[in-house]
Amino acid sequence: MFRSITLLLAVCSIASANNVIFIHPDGAGISNWQAARFFWAGPDAEINWDRIPHIAVYRGHMADSLSATSNGGATSHAYGIKVPSSAFGTDGKSTDKPRAANGESGSLMHEALRRGVRTGLVNSGSIIEPGTACFVASTAHRDDYEQITAQILESGVDVILSGGEEWFLPPSKVGRHTKAGKRSDGRDLIEEAHKNGYTVVFDRAELQSVPPGTKKLLGIFAEQDTFNDMEADKLKSLALPTYSPDAPTLQEMTVAALRILAPGPFFLVVEEEGSDNFANYNNAPGVLDALKRADDTFGTALEFVEKNPETLLITAADSSAGSMDVLGFPPKPDLLAKAASGKDSNGAPYGLTAEGQPFLSRPDRAGIAHPFVITWGTLSDASGGILVRAAGKKAESVSGSFDNTKIYGLMREVLFSD
Repeated sequence: MFRSITLLLAVCSIASANNVIFIHPDGAGISNWQAARFFWAGPDAEINWDRIPHIAVYRGHMADSLSATSNGGATSHAYGIKVPSSAFGTDGKSTDKPRAANGESGSLMHEALRRGVRTGLVNSGSIIEPGTACFVASTAHRDDYEQITAQILESGVDVILSGGEEWFLPPSKVGRHTKAGKRSDGRDLIEEAHKNGYTVVFDRAELQSVPPGTKKLLGIFAEQDTFNDMEADKLKSLALPTYSPDAPTLQEMTVAALRILAPGPFFLVVEEEGSDNFANYNNAPGVLDALKRADDTFGTALEFVEKNPETLLITAADSSAGSMDVLGFPPKPDLLAKAASGKDSNGAPYGLTAEGQPFLSRPDRAGIAHPFVITWGTLSDASGGILVRAAGKKAESVSGSFDNTKIYGLMREVLFSD
């Protein structure tokens, strides 16, 4: 079992180093966090996301679109440059790594690797998800899954934790989570990882048993994602949980990464992908579960920053998945019945509980639990209301409005200013 997070972070604070933790709760705008607060803590309470002190309005437009793609947004975060919405670790014109905003060849994580800074990528989704992958992979298309997976492993990143076993193995190989891989090049990347010095683990129990002193860690926790992203009705009919019970949570993966990377210097990029994928299915219970997992991870990161003040914690999404919002109302029978009907007066769908009823908030300061539904505007990613939030070293730089390209600059300043 993991030692307590408090003990872990005390051990990790033996030495001071310039570190960056970038947490990307994909698809989560301001209204998503309102919903999470209502549901998990109550309208008068605070969640960990509320405790991150410095705030700016995120400006996430692409070179060719006002709304971001996950791959375009991640490329801007990784390189500090405006790119077309099709870019995946490229400038959208070639498949080569572009020059970053400071003129370096490659992303901030490539530069960190060259400078001997320890690195980590953590994702609750598949390894091919761009929010983390674009920091080290460059491909012509977002669906070049074989290349993306190989490039991530070949990059030498110290800690890689995610799903996506299907893209590590050829069809002739049976994995821990898949009956046959999907690689057409015949490579067994798991075998290659072992040869390159990685300890490889496949579930929560194995992750928790990683021995002290481990330097390189690859965790593969699902065939695809560690969650079951589909419509709420379909999830219920198949009797599937939102998240795999055998896979570690995002918080558990982040704790494991910090055990290996600390005291640093290190650069850790963490993504909760379920907050985006469930929203793209308009699955409100799934999004709320995903946001809780992301918020637990914020709690771990904030505690680490408190113990290690030379660390920057910075977080932002790149879009608002599904244009999710909250509609609350007094608990009157006619309003409750209208909400349970599943549609707004203009026909827009409501997100309800698995039982088809409005959600109830945790009690407010007067002890009252309030009903609400989730409203949906689209199945796609919209521009939404996104915030950048930060704590720790140079976090005061996050204020006013903050372009997506500025995230790179701030992270680089912290990592290399001294």
